[in-house]
Amino acid sequence: MAYFLMRCLHHPGVDAKRDEHRPAHRAWVQSGGEGLARVLIGSAILGDEGGIGNFGVLEAASLAHARAFAEGDPFNREGLVSKIEMTPLPDTFQAHRISDPMTPLREEG
Repeated sequence: MAYFLMRCLHHPGVDAKRDEHRPAHRAWVQSGGEGLARVLIGSAILGDEGGIGNFGVLEAASLAHARAFAEGDPFNREGLVSKIEMTPLPDTFQAHRISDPMTPLREEG
């Protein structure tokens, strides 16, 4: 598994649409994009004028899986996202310090 910093920048003026699709976004995060990735931590990103996007630290099998997670997010599918940025994190990233991941660990088997 690898770790990635995901930044999803939103188009301006989509606050109402973001509110409308937030429950579906949260369900997507909870499911890890139906198993594509595990969201360790994430939140909204704020700018001077309010919400401008969201970020997450993802655990995924590959960059392709992490990107598929971001692209499948309802915020992206509904046209809120203007840009998705993925940054691989080093092997020394200390994921164990995140005590309450947003996506539960799935049992293998």
